[in-house]
Amino acid sequence: MSKILQQNSAPGVNGISVVPTQAHASGLQQVPQLVPAGPGGGGKAVPPSKQSKKSSPMDRNSDEYRQRRERNNMAVKKSRLKSKQKAQDTLQRVNQLKEENERLEAKIKLLTKELSVLKDLFLEHAHNLADNVQPISTENTAADSDNTGQ
Repeated sequence: MSKILQQNSAPGVNGISVVPTQAHASGLQQVPQLVPAGPGGGGKAVPPSKQSKKSSPMDRNSDEYRQRRERNNMAVKKSRLKSKQKAQDTLQRVNQLKEENERLEAKIKLLTKELSVLKDLFLEHAHNLADNVQPISTENTAADSDNTGQ
């Protein structure tokens, strides 16, 4: 059976081979099985960019090292400036919103006073109208109608 597996197995990715099962011969759907291709071949693959960095430590006196450090220092400065600018912008926006809030609160107080004055004027006018209007009694209307009819 191992000879059949070796003949029918197709090389796969990362040392894993796909082996067809016997279900294919009986007419059933074929299900691949994963089998390690060799001893100790089941580890994680490391990207080539990370392998090269770790395998050869850089000399601190080399030009490449100095260029990388310089680029990194520039990136750090840029990042810190951007962070400071963002903090300043946020602080400026907070101050603007505080000023706007104070203006709006002052406007609310002014409008509340104006509303109170207008309510008082309206109530005073309504009471004056009620005092000036004399209620019409039924006795006076009956006497008036008798006098006009003569």
